[in-house]
Amino acid sequence: MKKGFDNAKYVKIQSAKIRERFGLFDKLYLEVGGKLFDDSHASRVLPGFKSDAKINMFRELKDDLEIIFCINAGDIERNKTRGEYGITYDTEILKLINKSKSMGFSVNSVVITLYKNQPSVDKFINKLNRNGIKTYIHTFTKGYPTDVDTIVSEEGYGANPYIETTKPLILVNAPGPGSGKLATSLSQVYHEHLRGVNAGYAKFETFPVWDLPLKHPVNLAYEAATADLKDVNMIDPFHLEAYGVTAVNYNRDIETFPILKTILNKATGKDVYQSPTDMGVNVIGSCIIDNEVVEEAAKKEIVRRYYQETNNYKLGLSEAETCEKIKLLMNEVGVDENYLDVIKPALDKRDKEGVPVISLKIGKKIITGKQTNILTPASSVVINAIKYLSKIPDDIKLLSPKVLDPMLRLKSDLNNGNRLTLPEVLTALSICSATNAMTEKALSCLGKLKDAEAHATYIVDNGDKKTLKGLKINLTCEPEYLREEDVDLM
Repeated sequence: MKKGFDNAKYVKIQSAKIRERFGLFDKLYLEVGGKLFDDSHASRVLPGFKSDAKINMFRELKDDLEIIFCINAGDIERNKTRGEYGITYDTEILKLINKSKSMGFSVNSVVITLYKNQPSVDKFINKLNRNGIKTYIHTFTKGYPTDVDTIVSEEGYGANPYIETTKPLILVNAPGPGSGKLATSLSQVYHEHLRGVNAGYAKFETFPVWDLPLKHPVNLAYEAATADLKDVNMIDPFHLEAYGVTAVNYNRDIETFPILKTILNKATGKDVYQSPTDMGVNVIGSCIIDNEVVEEAAKKEIVRRYYQETNNYKLGLSEAETCEKIKLLMNEVGVDENYLDVIKPALDKRDKEGVPVISLKIGKKIITGKQTNILTPASSVVINAIKYLSKIPDDIKLLSPKVLDPMLRLKSDLNNGNRLTLPEVLTALSICSATNAMTEKALSCLGKLKDAEAHATYIVDNGDKKTLKGLKINLTCEPEYLREEDVDLM
């Protein structure tokens, strides 16, 4: 894969930029948007960006920072899930804490925001406390968002408990949007200044990229990724007026900046920033080394987002307007839903064979896998792909009947269908590889599927989908359920 982004440069200059910013204050509360550990969106639209770049950059600052995680009490009550992982926000918080600690980061606490005495939230707080994790409760801030005098007073931010921190840089992160990161950061800035501490606030958002054009495909890919939130990229009018420089930001930050500026002024006694772009510390735009590569990658990501949302609409998880918004973005960059070159081969094979199909691209080669009597399409296409990569002829069987037959019998006995899913096939392959050199050779090629494009002619079930994502395969699916005759018998 041709690179369009210099990851090493990014880690170096981004950490320096953040260090420069927190050097202006006794303490800096840095609101970190997006994923702290696995920024797969950035790695897809910026080929060369490593999904762990953000956390590796913070490793450069590890001795000077601690982390506060926020979670909205309403998200706990609703069992809100991370779509790409299929896990709830409260579970994600625990994963973030464990992963942070395992990497040597200091985790300060978890803040439960917009708390309303929900029983399910109380249970989660008890779980955190029993695991030795400090928790703080924030309720709705009185006066928010317009009554600044009340917000920045004992009745507003003053009603929140003060979170004791010891490092000069405090990252404020969350499992998703609307978790209260900004309010938590500003509340802390208020409390710190009451204690005579020169505390500041800044924001670290990877997207939109402020120094790329408004309609650059990378920025439009961000709009596609947040279409369900109705985010829209805009020229930052405050930055243009203050500096005469065109910068891109998004509607929510621009709309709330006048209030945020006033709140910060009231809390700190001075105007720290002249624009929402000023608040940011992102240098990602200066690390793009091949704009053509990046533009192409971003166009593909917009198409992937379109399929994701058409699937979500079919599943009842999103609204039609979200799909329509992404369709308009596709029109803006001059692509359509057939832009990915794995799509037509999958549809053609499905129409010819009359069964569900997944196609996968390796280099310039398109591999297909269809549903059989014993394999799901995901199982078939992965087997075919690793055979191709290891140059094993099609007629060579990788799965021994001695392993395959008992697995199929067990599935039948448990009334668990009659086809082996991808996780089951990978387990069977790993068993067979102990005694079969060919299978071992093929299995060693799984890592080469990373970043491969794949398209399914149906909505892939969660088990196969999760495993394909675990292999770092970029999967899109037609928004179609399996036909009744194609559904695995239960």
